[in-house]
Amino acid sequence: MKALSIRQPWAWLIVHGGKDVENRSWKWHPKFRGRFLVHAAQGMTKDEYAEAAEFASSLGVTVPPADQLLRGGVIGSVVLADSQDTSQSPWYMGQKALVLREPLALPFIRIKGQLGFFEIPNEQLVQLSKETA
Repeated sequence: MKALSIRQPWAWLIVHGGKDVENRSWKWHPKFRGRFLVHAAQGMTKDEYAEAAEFASSLGVTVPPADQLLRGGVIGSVVLADSQDTSQSPWYMGQKALVLREPLALPFIRIKGQLGFFEIPNEQLVQLSKETA
């Protein structure tokens, strides 16, 4: 299954906070649409957390404290519905808006992320979910 690594608290906001676009600057391959795994990246600085939490707060969303955010693994999934050059979403602030729908929280599965979309074999997901259960 495809996965996309996203820094916290943005990953949490996609799965739990109503963030309906993922902002990207890289060219998007338009053929892929569908559900992908939301991977919470391992890295997150205090400044990144504070900036994102403040922005979310301006939209009425409170993120958990930084030390409660899971990092370094899959936290959920979401449907990629479209890719647009602009968006009316209050979460839009990039060159490309990946339009997201139907977020679903999943049990945490620790796995190393990669840049861009990457593939996690279903067999690996099953094995990792057994190991973390």
